[in-house]
Amino acid sequence: MRRPKISIIGAGNVGATTAHWCAAAELGDIVLLDIPQTGDMPKGKGLDLAEAAPIMKYDSRIIGTTDYADTACSDVVVVTAGLPRKPGMSRDDLLAVNAKIVGAVAQEVAKTSPNAVAIIISNPLDAMAQCFLEVSGFPKERVVGQAGVLDTARFSTFIAMELGVSVEDVTTMLLGGHGDTMVPLVSCASVGGIPVSQLIPRARLEEIIQRARQGGAEIVGLLKTGGAYYAPAAATATMVEAIVRDKHRLIPCAAFCEQEYGVGGFFVGVPVVLGDGGVQKIIELALDDDEKTMFNASVEAVRKLVATMHTLSAGGATA
Repeated sequence: MRRPKISIIGAGNVGATTAHWCAAAELGDIVLLDIPQTGDMPKGKGLDLAEAAPIMKYDSRIIGTTDYADTACSDVVVVTAGLPRKPGMSRDDLLAVNAKIVGAVAQEVAKTSPNAVAIIISNPLDAMAQCFLEVSGFPKERVVGQAGVLDTARFSTFIAMELGVSVEDVTTMLLGGHGDTMVPLVSCASVGGIPVSQLIPRARLEEIIQRARQGGAEIVGLLKTGGAYYAPAAATATMVEAIVRDKHRLIPCAAFCEQEYGVGGFFVGVPVVLGDGGVQKIIELALDDDEKTMFNASVEAVRKLVATMHTLSAGGATA
């Protein structure tokens, strides 16, 4: 039986670590691609991962390349390409340069893997997913952004740290854009089935929520030379698994919402059912007034970002 083919565009820390997680879980054969200017770097990383297979006992075929022809007929394409954040930079600061990069990737993927599901990781995430959708011409269900899985993992981690409990017993949900305006839903957070509001005082919970919002920036500040990659890559591998194994996972992802939540045609983090073919269903939650206000503010931030991207594109700043 043919194994799924997973191509990862961008062989930096996030891309290579995603390849590692996917190989270790034997999710399929893996192609790790980077631009020709990187020379043999992707080939070296691909060979290194392949040589780990006899030790870790996985059978995934792994290659590194600078040629999109090697990615042809991929089932899933993961897009990590773009400049990483540096200390003092917001995700939005990367807009112009990464829109150009992601647009070029979308053109190549549309030619070589027109039936793939694309998972976008490049920042600013929601705008880059919109860029990929518009340039590739893919149907909306086959473009999805990796955001919510990572954001909920951070929120869950901080709650587990606070209570001294296993992360396995913590369940959380977030909505909105991937960034400082994301909306952690306290009403959906629980520990062992107990609402988190009964376990952590509201004032302290607000501090934890803010830390979750700033989770990426905190790591950028600590690393100094780049952004997080272990957790983003693990989150991406979870999404790849849901798609290639048709697991029907109900997880938060950046999905293209039209009538849903009244968004009107933008990518924003919402609960989705993820499986074969990408986003199979968007789940609409009943939000309270405070949650609606925060969610609408987050959507407005995404709208402004996409409008800026379109303005830059019209001026020749994007491919």
